[in-house]
Amino acid sequence: MSGVYARRIAVVAASAAFAATTGLLTAPTAQAAMPTPVSASTARTYLGELTVAAEGSSTGYSRDKFPHWITQSGSCNTREVVLERDGTNVQQDSSCAAVSGSWYSEYDGATWTAASDLDIDHMVPLAEAWRSGASSWTTAQRQAYANDLTRPQLIAVTDNVNQAKGDKDPAKWMPSRTAYKCTYARAWVHVKHYYDLTVDPAEKSALQSILNNC
Repeated sequence: MSGVYARRIAVVAASAAFAATTGLLTAPTAQAAMPTPVSASTARTYLGELTVAAEGSSTGYSRDKFPHWITQSGSCNTREVVLERDGTNVQQDSSCAAVSGSWYSEYDGATWTAASDLDIDHMVPLAEAWRSGASSWTTAQRQAYANDLTRPQLIAVTDNVNQAKGDKDPAKWMPSRTAYKCTYARAWVHVKHYYDLTVDPAEKSALQSILNNC
């Protein structure tokens, strides 16, 4: 892990901790979308800057090593914040659970009216991150990654589509909705670049192909 990234994620974690203790992480204004990823041209540049390496081992990996979903504000955890952010007319109960609303899944174009039909996908899956460099991070750093609301890393999508994706990279899985593939590739590269994660050759080739057509 580079020194630049180590400093960067330390600042992210410290800022989140400060905001949580001072009550600054209030429910965000509904924007019905995850944070906008970098442009295709910037993504192409970022992709060229990523370290290309064979995918690492999954040995030692556990989702428990990426603590989520953490409390963001009051009784609202990261999942509930993303559901409120990505939905339309979302109503939450006193425990912050989404009890009504409408959600459009960008991956497959389906619309849902029950929060139980949605998973919160990690754009770059936790296991993929582990194999790409996160195995050397501290638990606090992995927690910041797993709950990152600032980068285009979390998105509410159809649950079984997310489960089909699993921990696959873009060489092995892409959203079925063609119109979203460019955004998906931009977001994937954005996250990997920010967190100084590696890409394997097949993954890089797949991303280049998509981004060259954006």
